[in-house]
Amino acid sequence: MASLEKYLNTTEKCKSLFESEIRRLKTPVCRVFLKGGKITPVDFKVSGLSVKSKNAAKVKEKFPHLVTANGDKILMAVAKKSKDKIKNKRVAVLFSGGPAAGGHNVVAGVFDMLGEDNTLLGVKSGPKGLIKGDLFEVKSEDIKRIKNTGGFDYLGSDRTKIKTPEQFEAVKKTCRDNKLDAIVVIGGDDSNTNAAFLAEYLSEHIKEDGSGVQVIGVPKTIDGDLQIGKHLPISFGFDTATKIYAEMVGNILQDTPSSKKYWHFIKLMGRAASHVALEVALQTKPAITLISEEIAKKNMSLEDIIEDISKVVIARAKKGKNYGVVVVPEGVIEFIPEMTKMLQELNKTVAENESELENKCLAEKRDILSSVMGAENMKLFSSLPEYIQEMMLFDRDAHGNLQVSQIPTERLLIDMVKHHIKKAAPEVKFATLNHFFGYEGRCGVPSLFDAAYTYNLGLAVGAILLSGKTGYIASFTDLEKGGKILAVPLTALLNVEIRHGKEELVIEKALVELDSPAFKYFAKNRERWAEEDLFNSPGPRQLWGPASKQMPVTVALNQGYSGLEINIG
Repeated sequence: MASLEKYLNTTEKCKSLFESEIRRLKTPVCRVFLKGGKITPVDFKVSGLSVKSKNAAKVKEKFPHLVTANGDKILMAVAKKSKDKIKNKRVAVLFSGGPAAGGHNVVAGVFDMLGEDNTLLGVKSGPKGLIKGDLFEVKSEDIKRIKNTGGFDYLGSDRTKIKTPEQFEAVKKTCRDNKLDAIVVIGGDDSNTNAAFLAEYLSEHIKEDGSGVQVIGVPKTIDGDLQIGKHLPISFGFDTATKIYAEMVGNILQDTPSSKKYWHFIKLMGRAASHVALEVALQTKPAITLISEEIAKKNMSLEDIIEDISKVVIARAKKGKNYGVVVVPEGVIEFIPEMTKMLQELNKTVAENESELENKCLAEKRDILSSVMGAENMKLFSSLPEYIQEMMLFDRDAHGNLQVSQIPTERLLIDMVKHHIKKAAPEVKFATLNHFFGYEGRCGVPSLFDAAYTYNLGLAVGAILLSGKTGYIASFTDLEKGGKILAVPLTALLNVEIRHGKEELVIEKALVELDSPAFKYFAKNRERWAEEDLFNSPGPRQLWGPASKQMPVTVALNQGYSGLEINIG
């Protein structure tokens, strides 16, 4: 007993048997980085590929230095010819935004590529730490401890946007105080938009010799909405998160024909796009999966959605199947055209009447809203269950928008489907349970795909920095054919969007494309999945064995790969 207790004590502080073993897991390395079995820098040449902004003139006006230097040409990593070594470079790395599995491996990759002749500094608490100058030196023992582990706890993160002149000046001071040559921003579309602005601002006259500070971005978000077709197949963290969700959805799918009495409505994280829901659907094949982009394209009303779900429930009941699973994207409510219109007016009205609405009960708030909102939108708002109305009047996010993760959309659908079935087919039994899978997927130990993907992205970032480039986002493609490393110009990804009532240049979120191979496969098969129990349970993500090499199904389909197995190196 004493020896067992002693052993159990040794597993504290992230030293479980599993965690200790995954630190020793070898991640595949793209062959362009290897020379004599050792990691080496590479050169970058123009690849013949390009990506263009839809608002190129406005981008050039805002980013004259970067556009002149980088244009719209994508660079590709090639074996280095020169034997010259870059030394004494000082690089700062930070996380920005929500966590995603694999972030620590990006840091490890940058560290290993810079080597002992250069210095990597970690920025504590994301962009806020960069503004404050809260940096520390990354050591080799740190890398050994964090390699292949989940979470962003090594550096920490936050969602500060570096926008004001004072903030930019503070970053400049941090660069000078720490003698920085480069900054690495690991984040999503908004964070990499920020990286583009930083790259332009820091492109000259920052260091004592009058030169600039390099800025390179890394694509991170479990939502999968930072993609650039063939040039950037997916953001990191998506594979791990969807495998975690798919395991849980698969378990519930297996439970439904066992208990034979529940319809489970499962909301999955992913506000602005339905990539997570689509991927989980392709992995598990539930009876019903809503795709927000399709709902918007078909101009479906809330009632249309309720009717479609009810039809499947009733049809399955006639076959004796009073059970099933409905997968719901987190942000679906914002894609329903009538709801979109109502929410836009509601957001504006709440902002303009904030003081009047404060400390009022729901009935009083409705009275205030009805005096200033349009009749049609007010009627829709009032028709919703009161718990949804309450949620819709909660505090807004930093952009003034509704925090949709707080709205129990799955409960709303349950209540409305229940009401519809009670009228249309009262004999049908409709018992339900609801779930929201979100934070469960963000900080898990990275899948082998994400572990390899992020480590190679880190190596790519280090190599781009050593080559003297700035204003690029690192990319890793050709994942079934050994891998190819690209550097994509950040400014070419910027397009005009209306935010806070004015034009802003931002990296556009990649939505599910209805003509994509992944969606077409889903659309072709979903009726069969609705009629019969054709689901499967993919089980927990694997780090060893044949299942460990599986990449996201959506990536394999959309990239035109012949199979699901990654082949790197």
